[in-house]
Amino acid sequence: MRRALLFTALALSLAGCATLHAPETRATERLLSSAGFRIMPADTAERVAQLQELPPRKIVRREHNGEASYFYADPHVCHCLYAGTEQQYQEYRRLVRQQAIADERTIVDEEALDPLRWGYWGF
Repeated sequence: MRRALLFTALALSLAGCATLHAPETRATERLLSSAGFRIMPADTAERVAQLQELPPRKIVRREHNGEASYFYADPHVCHCLYAGTEQQYQEYRRLVRQQAIADERTIVDEEALDPLRWGYWGF
């Protein structure tokens, strides 16, 4: 009985963690796709095992024959691997910077529209 409760609690906590990271993971995956990364589903036992060997939700660089490749493992949301080249990784980084600037502009614009925020300073 205790073992069943322990496994249930563990399963629920892992599901909770995946749910908490899902929006961030989806945003990253949209940028990776936009940059040209290939999406490869973990649809065989071998691929699932290899996916589990990589750190989840982190871009990892690997070299093969002097060429850099980049991988992003998502064992929780899409159950897939994103794979890209150096050029695609650089495009991803450009898109991340572009998104950060857009997010900052949105925050600044929203704060500028709040009249109560600036009233204390006499503006």
